[in-house]
Amino acid sequence: MSVSMAPGLEADPDLAYADLVDLALPAQIVAKAQVRKAVRLKPEEAPGLPAGRARLYVEARTQALLIGENLGESIRFLADVPLDARGKPPKLNKVPVLVLARPVPERPGELQLVAPDAMLALTPAREATLRAILTETSRPDAPPAITALREALHVPGNLAGEGETQLFLGTTTGAPVSISVLRRPGQPTTWGVSFTEIVDSSAHAPLPSTLAWYRLACGLPGRLPERANISATLADRRIAAEDYAQVLADLGPCTRKRAAP
Repeated sequence: MSVSMAPGLEADPDLAYADLVDLALPAQIVAKAQVRKAVRLKPEEAPGLPAGRARLYVEARTQALLIGENLGESIRFLADVPLDARGKPPKLNKVPVLVLARPVPERPGELQLVAPDAMLALTPAREATLRAILTETSRPDAPPAITALREALHVPGNLAGEGETQLFLGTTTGAPVSISVLRRPGQPTTWGVSFTEIVDSSAHAPLPSTLAWYRLACGLPGRLPERANISATLADRRIAAEDYAQVLADLGPCTRKRAAP
C-alpha cells in the first residue's frame, strides 16, 4: 500500500496533507480572501517573531467562506510570512489567500489565525484538499484523535501461520477505535480499522489522504509499547509487534513540511 498525497499537493514545497489537517482542525473560520493591504509591524510590535519572518497586519476582502458564519466584506488579522533573500516580505497586494482562523469576540471582521502561518497562498489543490478535510471533520462520526495504544492481543488460529492481532486504541472523545490484523496461511497479512464498538475483522485500511489515515499515521506511537502487549505467550507477543509494525509500514509516514511555529 503506497501512500500518495492529495492530487496536486505532492509538488507543494510548503505543505503536506497533514499540515492542512493540522491547520483545519482548530479553525472555526476558513475563508478565501484577497489581500487589500499588508503592513509590516516593527520588531517591538511583534514579540516572539521567529528569525527569517515578518509579522504583517493584513486587511483582506472576503471572497468565499468554506466554513464559518458570515464575515462581511472585510477581514483583518496578523500573519507571519517568510522573508526573501533580501530580507523583505512578499508583496501581497491583490494576492488570493486562504485564511484559517477564529473570530475575535466583539470585534466584527477581526480574526485570530489558528497559527501564525495560517494565511496560505490560494491554489486549486489546497482549496480542494481543505474542502475534503472540512467535509470529513464536520461529520458526527468523524474519526477522533488517537491518544494511546491501550492493548494489543494476538490470538493464534487453528492452522500454522493463522491468527489475528487486535489493537485497541484510546481517543480524545472516549469513542472506541480498534485495528484487526489477519494472518492466513499462504496469503498476505491484511488489516482494517473500525471506528465503532464492533471489532470488525472485515474492516479495511484507510485510504491515504483521508482523516482516518491522518488519525492513525499521525497519532499511533512509532512502536508497540511493551506494557500494551497482553498476548499470552512470548511468540504471540512477537507476532503482535510484527503485525503492528506492518500497520505502520502500510500507513506510511505522517509527513509534515511546515516549520514548527
